[in-house]
Amino acid sequence: MRKAYLIILTVVISINLSAQDDLIYITNDSIREQYTKAMEDPNIFKPKHLEISEEEAIKVADKLPAFAVYKDTYFVTGVPLNREITSSSADATFQISIRHRLTRSVLPLKSFLYLTYTQRSFWDIYAESSPFRDTNYNPGLGLGKYVFHDNKLVGAAFVQLKHESNGRAGDESRSWNYLSLSMKYYFNARFNISGEFWVPYVDGGNNKDLLDFRGLGYLSFNYTSNKHLWWLSADINPRKGFGNVNTTLTAGFRISERSNQYLFARFFQGYGESLLDYDKYTMNIRVGICIKPDFYSIF
Repeated sequence: MRKAYLIILTVVISINLSAQDDLIYITNDSIREQYTKAMEDPNIFKPKHLEISEEEAIKVADKLPAFAVYKDTYFVTGVPLNREITSSSADATFQISIRHRLTRSVLPLKSFLYLTYTQRSFWDIYAESSPFRDTNYNPGLGLGKYVFHDNKLVGAAFVQLKHESNGRAGDESRSWNYLSLSMKYYFNARFNISGEFWVPYVDGGNNKDLLDFRGLGYLSFNYTSNKHLWWLSADINPRKGFGNVNTTLTAGFRISERSNQYLFARFFQGYGESLLDYDKYTMNIRVGICIKPDFYSIF
C-alpha cells in the first residue's frame, strides 16, 4: 500500500509541475493585453475571442509541455446524500488524468496526436482494512486541434479511440470501447462550453445495458473568475428516459496564483459514477484538493 501512495504522489507532483497556463508561452504583448482585459470583463456570456493567427497559436501549442493534465486530477473524501452515513458508506475517491502529446503540429489539418490516460479509484477508506472498492482505467489515443475563424481562436476539436474497464474478471468484470467525438467553444477567457459524443461498442458481458445508465455523451459548462481564483463547472449527462440526467457539479478555489492547486468540492447524482456499480443510483458530496487542466486546452 505504501508503494501505491508513493506512485500516486510522484504522478501528482509531476502533473502539477507541468500544469501551466497556455498563455505563458505567448510573446506577443497585444495578445497578452487582450487576455488580461478579457479576464477582467464581468460579462461572461459576451463572445470575445482571442485575436490570434493560427500560425502563432500553433507555435504556442508546440511550445507547451508534452506531458500535462488531461482532466481534473483530484483526491476527495465525502459522504452519501441518499442513504445513511456510516464507515462503510463514507469514502474517498481519487482521479489521476494525464495526457502526452506524441507529435508536434506536423499532422494533417495541423492536428496533434495525443495519448491520454484517466484512472479513478473508489476507496472505502473508513471501513475496516480500508479496501479499494473499484478502480476504473480509461486509456485513449486521438487527434486534437484548435479551431479558428477570422484569425480568432473560437474552439477546439478532438477525436479519440478509448477503452474503459475496471480490470476485473468474472462476475465483477466491466468494460466497453468507444469512439469519442468532442468539441469545445470558447465564449471568452472565462467561460467555455464543451460536449462529448460517444459511438460505443459494449463488449462487456456483464454490462450490456451500460449505455442505459451512462448515456451517449455529455455537455460541460466551465466558468473561471479573474486570475482563475474560482473555477466552477457543471457536467450534464443525459441517460435513457425523458428528463433523466446524471449531474456533476464542482467548485474549486485556487490556493495560490503560483500554483495550479484548488480546494475542491464535487457533487454527483445519478448512475454510472463507477463501472462496478453502474446500475446503482448514488448521490454524494466530496471535498478535497484538485489540479486543473489549462482553461484553453484542446480537451
